[in-house]
Amino acid sequence: MLVDTHAHLDMEDFENDLEETLERAFGAGITRIITVGIDLLTSGTALEIAGKHPKVFAAVGIHPHNAAAPQEKELATLADLTSHPEVVAWGEIGLDFFRRYAPPEDQVSLFKRQLEMARDLKLPVIVHDRNAHEEVLELLKYMGPGERLGVIHCFSGDISLAEDFMALGYYISIPGTVTYKNAHQTREVASGIPLERLLIETDAPFLAPVPRRGKRNEPAFVALTAGEIARLRQMDPEDLGRMTSLNAGDLFGLGDLS
Repeated sequence: MLVDTHAHLDMEDFENDLEETLERAFGAGITRIITVGIDLLTSGTALEIAGKHPKVFAAVGIHPHNAAAPQEKELATLADLTSHPEVVAWGEIGLDFFRRYAPPEDQVSLFKRQLEMARDLKLPVIVHDRNAHEEVLELLKYMGPGERLGVIHCFSGDISLAEDFMALGYYISIPGTVTYKNAHQTREVASGIPLERLLIETDAPFLAPVPRRGKRNEPAFVALTAGEIARLRQMDPEDLGRMTSLNAGDLFGLGDLS
């Protein structure tokens, strides 16, 4: 039992073999996949994919890369999309001060707006945080603590930062980078945080784990990430898969995971 809590199945990397990709995933024991939007178009496509596949769910939102343009009409349409039962989260939202495709002030404004919308809609958030740890943490503190508020996707901070996020009510999601040779900090987090706050993901088509590094990532490969985390935690991979899947089900309301 495994759940890939973050993939981008709408991307052109999968346009020629999406069905085969999903067959491989389900054949590898992946019981649920969350495909995540980054703007209005991709959010709509994510919902369309989820509507066709009972084991796939969708998240809708606007990525910080797309924060420069006015977004009120798009946000209103995204809010309408959340009425579909396949939508289980608001995201991918957050801050990216590495690429800076949008001005930081625009990113902060859009992130805050979407956090407020997700709260009003009672949806967990999927948070993108790249080179903006302090700023993301401050905004989440501003929103206040709670239970099952969301997840810090593709976590890249240290264990102290992870503890700060968890204290507010967020889960920590570990991608395939945990298998990389020099990913010491990620391995420390993956092995050190409480199991009940841990999720796993692919971020497919990005960040393929070893031995697939450098190739297209896909949901089936979340098993490789789970295997490495189980090794680090010195536990049975099946137990790790079961526990992280239950965490995902609890956060996103995924129903029966069998």
